[in-house]
Amino acid sequence: MREEDVVPDKVALVNVVNACAKIGAMHKAKVVHEYIARNRFSLDVILGTAMVDMYAKCGSIDVAREVFDGLREKNVITWSAMIAAYGYHGQGHKAIDMFPVMLRSGIFPNKITFVSLLYACSHSGLVEEGKRLFNSMQKEFGVKPDVKHFTCMVDLLGRAGKIDESLELIDNMAVEKDEGLWGALLGACRIHGHVELAEKAAKSLIELQPQNPGHYVLLSNIYAKAGKWQDVAKIRELMTHQKLKKIPGWTWIEVDNKIHRFSVGDHTHPRSKEIYEKLKYLLDELEAAGYVPDTNFALHDVDEELKLGNLFSHSEKLAIAFGLISTPEHSTIRIMKNLRVCGDCHTFCKFVSQITSRVIVVRDANRFHHFKEGACSCGDYW
Repeated sequence: MREEDVVPDKVALVNVVNACAKIGAMHKAKVVHEYIARNRFSLDVILGTAMVDMYAKCGSIDVAREVFDGLREKNVITWSAMIAAYGYHGQGHKAIDMFPVMLRSGIFPNKITFVSLLYACSHSGLVEEGKRLFNSMQKEFGVKPDVKHFTCMVDLLGRAGKIDESLELIDNMAVEKDEGLWGALLGACRIHGHVELAEKAAKSLIELQPQNPGHYVLLSNIYAKAGKWQDVAKIRELMTHQKLKKIPGWTWIEVDNKIHRFSVGDHTHPRSKEIYEKLKYLLDELEAAGYVPDTNFALHDVDEELKLGNLFSHSEKLAIAFGLISTPEHSTIRIMKNLRVCGDCHTFCKFVSQITSRVIVVRDANRFHHFKEGACSCGDYW
């Protein structure tokens, strides 16, 4: 558009901002922000809210808050976006603290606000706070809970190990159950190893979405973690019969204004040799620091050596190794993953942040993880 001398309007800018948010492209986000400032576009409530969301999804919660604070006009969507941003960055207390400030500003909450609040509670282990907010929705604010709110509560209780309370909530809810709700229960079963309940949740999911391979894969992973390899084989056979394929895992990183994408065992990158050399060096350093690869996350019925090989080449590790060799020392490494980050890669990131003194920001399908000095912002609760 710029090359053709077409001046973008706010609708075009909002779409570009949303595109940056989708792929987490921080460099491009800054370029767009500079263009908006240089051309004196006013940040109205729509463009301003999109900018808050963009910076949050690019991994910079502090800049998102700066943009939010600088907006002259904020509506309920703007406030909900900022609350949600704190939620998926694992800063549940900050999300909750914003709620009374929002009320004092004269903004009344809606359904989206409560989804954002409950999501923040579920990703920070704030069980009692979540219960209090859920119970206040209709009583204090006249907002009737729908299936998304119940899903957040099932997720909140399930993550905290309160599986019985999750089941009681599901049994007593008066709204129609959907795939999100059963998915939250299945996720809780994965965390806490409830195989029988996982089967029930997966059955309901498969009835609702028989062509979604993710449900089969999650149940297969639960079986694998429990060592039930015959059941794993049955799931794989069922997927083959129904011509379903597992969604491939990808990790991407933005370096020099270009997106670099990696898959497990990837050797297609022009600097692949350097990446694997860096990764081998890293693993030696990490093991000396106490890192022990967790082969439970190489969920295949193969010997330990092959499992270690699979873990070694996970896409997250390749992207981080590339980031270390291609970005300035002490700069933040930001990577994006289309699926949930695995437990071993999570541990790997903590150790890398410790031995390299780098901050590593990982955006996966669920949330953000900020690794610094050997610890993660999620507190290992994700």
